[in-house]
Amino acid sequence: MPFSDEGHPHWQVHNLKRALYAAGVALWSWRIETDAFAMDEQAFELWGLPQTSNVTFEDLSSRIHPADRDRVRAAFTATRALVGAYEIDFRILLGREIRWISARGLGNDEGLHLGQMCGVFLDVTGRKQAEEGHELLAGEMSHRVKNLLAIAAGLTSLTSRSATSVEEMARELIQRLTALGRAHDLVRPLTKDQGRAALLGDLIAVLLAPYDDTGAFSGRVRVAVPRMGIGEQSATALALVIHELATNSLKYGALSVTSGTLDISGSTTADEVSMVWTERGGPPVATKSGDGYGSRLLNRSVTGQLGGSIDTDWSSDGVIVTLTMNAERLAT
Repeated sequence: MPFSDEGHPHWQVHNLKRALYAAGVALWSWRIETDAFAMDEQAFELWGLPQTSNVTFEDLSSRIHPADRDRVRAAFTATRALVGAYEIDFRILLGREIRWISARGLGNDEGLHLGQMCGVFLDVTGRKQAEEGHELLAGEMSHRVKNLLAIAAGLTSLTSRSATSVEEMARELIQRLTALGRAHDLVRPLTKDQGRAALLGDLIAVLLAPYDDTGAFSGRVRVAVPRMGIGEQSATALALVIHELATNSLKYGALSVTSGTLDISGSTTADEVSMVWTERGGPPVATKSGDGYGSRLLNRSVTGQLGGSIDTDWSSDGVIVTLTMNAERLAT
């Protein structure tokens, strides 16, 4: 028997209703002269309204997101001048929940019967959220790439001024860029609404691993900091700070000799995060002027991007660097 035969079981009303319900399709009709709406059970459920025989367009408008309300009213009115099928996507508010609805029908009075226009509502919240997620991801990736290019350009300029040879410049620039790469590898999504972050201890341990994982260096670096998340932007800035301190230590401080040790400790308050970099067992410490390019990079990163301060104690036993950072800024 042909599928189009009206006597076929698929065309029986109760079977059609079951199929529509399974597909999440809600039915509506709009009597243009009286502005009265009629909807099926699934439509009332979709709109979060109690079932009633007297629904007006204004009743539905009260649930439409204020930013979409005028557009939806104008779009429905304009559908009578459209030829063929139309689709209108808009948001509705159910308490604090935002739900996306797609209203579909036929324009140019093709869907008009006995003074009524008919169509369907579909819940397209999942699709809209996926689209918004893709847009956010694309925007985030564009932002991160621009930031990384700007940082790379700044590091190239900074390194070119401080290096004494092409080989030294290449080596230091590669080390700094590699430190940035390791920091971004640690930045990952967390559960629920915790944002995107790296753990402070993980960030420090990975960045210092090259100075501690082989031969005589093994076990000389100790890290004891609070377990806390670091935001994506601050992870990049903090990675530069840690790398700069480690580079200085490897050149002039505790990491330049086999007897030297490095301890990184930390503490937190409601507003601040403190991290203390302590070197011991290295060569005699010579007080630095703090005017070098590395010092400027440290100061700019800590005071500008991390909203804190840096204090250096040129102790005879080894340099002690105390970083004080804004807790809110560190989480971004």
